[in-house]
Amino acid sequence: MKIPKRIEPLIEEGLVDSVICQLMSGKEAMVYVVRCGSDIRCAKVYKETNRRNFRQSVSYTEGRQVRSSRRARAIQRRTDFGRMAQKEAWQSTEVDTMSHLATVGVRTPKYYNFFEGVLLMELITDSDGNVAPRLNDLILTAELARTYHHFLIGQIVRMLCHGIVHGDLSEYNVLVGNQGPVIIDFPQAIFAASNNSTQRILKRDVDNVTAYLSRFAPELACTDYGSEIWSLYQRGKLHLEVKLTGNTGEKIKPVDVNSILSAVNAVLRKEIAWQRYKQERWTSRQLQY
Repeated sequence: MKIPKRIEPLIEEGLVDSVICQLMSGKEAMVYVVRCGSDIRCAKVYKETNRRNFRQSVSYTEGRQVRSSRRARAIQRRTDFGRMAQKEAWQSTEVDTMSHLATVGVRTPKYYNFFEGVLLMELITDSDGNVAPRLNDLILTAELARTYHHFLIGQIVRMLCHGIVHGDLSEYNVLVGNQGPVIIDFPQAIFAASNNSTQRILKRDVDNVTAYLSRFAPELACTDYGSEIWSLYQRGKLHLEVKLTGNTGEKIKPVDVNSILSAVNAVLRKEIAWQRYKQERWTSRQLQY
């Protein structure tokens, strides 16, 4: 295959020996299968800013720290340098997030290098050594759907326990390798403690995964792990060994209609008595004149 221009610097630096094929093209990047010595890896080539479709919403970038004050000012002023700095910050978020999550037990592709806007990482394969399919490409049994759901909810909890929310989790950002689901694509990851949209984004991640897997295990649609996880997180009770139930724990008590009617009638009686008293006072004053 002809070497893509963006991968040429990696060839020159000896980080990549050859490009085998293009794996996919997404809203943020092109992904290629490459050979690095005796290893087969992935090269994720981020698209130029003016060719990307993903909107860098403030919902994602809120709370992100820019190391250089000069870069932060340039991003705020939207200068040419600022736009370049913003692009680099967006890309480095994925690199930093993947590196961090791998150390705390979240199943993501192994990170190898990041050079000239190209991320080199592990190629996830299935049990036959072929490129792993995305979750949305699979037809699952109900039992397997429940297993994957339990695992992915656990991964969401693990990420949040370490202050991270994926931000765009769905069946399209989960590969199913020879050891099970692997979560990919982290450029939109958010830092939970410093982002006002964390609750909404977390719940959307959970709902996306649940909605897809409930196609195969319909009872999953009746769960609400997003609200439960957020409630535990807010109260400082979320931890890796937490036992989730899939509901918020709120008990709905039957409405006591008789008590409500009794209270309403009591208010009405007081109001009638007050109006009668005012009428009698007004009549008494009129008779005096």
